[in-house]
Amino acid sequence: MDRARRFPSRRRLLQGAALAAVPAALLPVARATARPQAVDYPLAEWAPASSSNYTTANRPSTYPVDYVVVHVTQETYADTLAIFQNSAKKVSAHYVVRSKDGHIAQCVRERNVGWHAGNWDYNTRSIGIEHEGWVDQPEYFTAAMYEQSALLTSAICEKYDIPKDREHIIGHAEVPGADHTDPGPHWDWTRYIRLVNSA
Repeated sequence: MDRARRFPSRRRLLQGAALAAVPAALLPVARATARPQAVDYPLAEWAPASSSNYTTANRPSTYPVDYVVVHVTQETYADTLAIFQNSAKKVSAHYVVRSKDGHIAQCVRERNVGWHAGNWDYNTRSIGIEHEGWVDQPEYFTAAMYEQSALLTSAICEKYDIPKDREHIIGHAEVPGADHTDPGPHWDWTRYIRLVNSA
């Protein structure tokens, strides 16, 4: 008799299991695949930089966005993401483009100020795009990288009304006071600007 009171019947167990399963069955399927944070560019994956490596802002309200700054990582894609996620590094860019297939990771939301240009004024007024590779190894600048990066840059230019020209789409080396040489002599600016304008 005591035993019957301590253990529920098989029927009660099955009813309880059925009731427990109902809420999960009613949840929308999209919820299971939702991204932890929305991205600004729909084709990008979210790979957040450490919040210690950028400045929270509300652009373009707090600062206008006037430039796209093109970088070359001097690192692999994976190492670049790891650097941006390391709070001790004090560096980030908004996007990283992978060499082999043009895959894009967003590391900093566009409304925030990435620490990529080495010039505070340009950081506040630009979106930084890193490209996997080395300035002296042009084989990293694949067709897929150029094409996907150009689509991204075109979308940014349209969103912020930035002219799609070399005065507004610049290399890191062209930022005043920059001590970097990227994207370097092998970056095909003519091809890139043509792709940006045809996107």
